Amino acid sequence: MTSMGFSCTDKKNEKNRLDMVENQIRARGVRDPGVLSAMRRVPREIFVPLGSRKYAYDDAPISIGEGQTISQPYMVALMTECIELRGNEKVLEIGTGTGYQMAILLQLTPRVYSVERIPALAEKAKRNLASLSYKTINIKTGDGTCGWPEEAPFDAIIVTSGAPSVPESLKLQLAEGGRLVIPAGSRHNQTLYKVTKQDDCFALSEITPCVFVPLIGKYGWDE
Repeated sequence: MTSMGFSCTDKKNEKNRLDMVENQIRARGVRDPGVLSAMRRVPREIFVPLGSRKYAYDDAPISIGEGQTISQPYMVALMTECIELRGNEKVLEIGTGTGYQMAILLQLTPRVYSVERIPALAEKAKRNLASLSYKTINIKTGDGTCGWPEEAPFDAIIVTSGAPSVPESLKLQLAEGGRLVIPAGSRHNQTLYKVTKQDDCFALSEITPCVFVPLIGKYGWDE
């Protein structure tokens, strides 16, 4: 497990972050100790545009430009809990954004790979993560719906945009026993699903209704 000490956050943001974890995340049922610790440690304001940093710990997604958002804190925590990380899993994230979800994942395992469709956001994420002293930052620009075949298989995959359905391309990159968490449905409303691979079969379970920006790509929505 990664253990980062962040010196760039102030007392007010630290208090807001602790309140966020208690009132938005624990209060809604997230109990995984590693996830709660990661959410307490990572300064979300670093990943939010300067003009929106006063909203960094609000119970809502925030625009990060390019038509994209940084997800609601509770949804970040819930999705992370659902992939059941224990310390050394290999994880694929689809949709890096400005890097916040990846920062949370890196608190739980050092082996995180992320694909971002928009080059400007991929570069911003790399800068944000480097500013917090993360050493290994595996981010590439490309079509996230295709996954990262060269690095497969993955113990867990987390998709941070809404798909029309669960892409077969991502299911095929799961390791045996792997978990995939993805919002799927219409362009404007989805259900969060968890897919588990067992004996080369895939079990699908519903988690909660949700709303994400569309997953654009070969196996997602058209731009």
